[in-house]
Amino acid sequence: MKQVASLRYDVIFKKAFGDKEIFTAFVRDLLGIKLEIDVVEKDKVYEPPIGSVATKFDLYAEDKKNRVIIDMQHVRFSDHYHRFLHYHCAALLAQMVKSKNYSPKLKVFTIVFLTSGDKHKTDVSTIDFDPKNRQGEPLGEIDHKVIFICPKYIQDDTPREYREWLEAIEDSLDEEIEESHYLNPQIQRIFELIKKDQVTPQERARMFDEYGVEEIKQGEFKKGEEKGFNDGYGEGKEDGREEGIKKGKIETARNFKALGVLTAEQIASATGLSLDEVMAL
Repeated sequence: MKQVASLRYDVIFKKAFGDKEIFTAFVRDLLGIKLEIDVVEKDKVYEPPIGSVATKFDLYAEDKKNRVIIDMQHVRFSDHYHRFLHYHCAALLAQMVKSKNYSPKLKVFTIVFLTSGDKHKTDVSTIDFDPKNRQGEPLGEIDHKVIFICPKYIQDDTPREYREWLEAIEDSLDEEIEESHYLNPQIQRIFELIKKDQVTPQERARMFDEYGVEEIKQGEFKKGEEKGFNDGYGEGKEDGREEGIKKGKIETARNFKALGVLTAEQIASATGLSLDEVMAL
């Protein structure tokens, strides 16, 4: 098993899929498009902004030879269907410089990763802009698409071409990977890039900033309390309850220390332990 940083963190996702070779390999397997790009831009913005809301693309690449724009988004929003339709349209409108011809020079494909899941519980869903006749047959006029990917809901019939990518993303979420299960060399490169010992202090700090210290605290408190309860009160002794709570606080403090971001004073404040107790761990 390999210890990795979870791809649910935006900074880790960008580290992996911002790699040009990984980016182009994934697009090839998902869309069947062989990109020719020089660079994958991170946090791309249009200047001046398109419309009244500034749009920032997590990962963005233009292939002018093959006339394609690909942008990838990695999100935790309740309005993601509407939000990224807006982003997609911004990439179309940015190409409109003359009213003589409304056909954009570049096709736009927006890929949205929903690593936290979605209420519809489907692996891949698509907003397809191509007009259809009454029989539902596409006319082949418009290629632009917005594609939503939920690795959590892989199905038996999820296409083989990109199934392994989705499995790898989902597999990373518990921060452990059995790399021998994966044959795609670009997926193996992802695992190397996101190994825990390759995460820089700056990236780790960004992980905390992203989801907020409070959210991480709650997750660590829950793990610590569960372990403390099982080790103490879970043994069936009524007086083990207090012992279990104490053990939970200690376990939580240990988790915070292992993450290496909070100071000893902050850990003491968060857990209710004394500074001496934290320092002794």
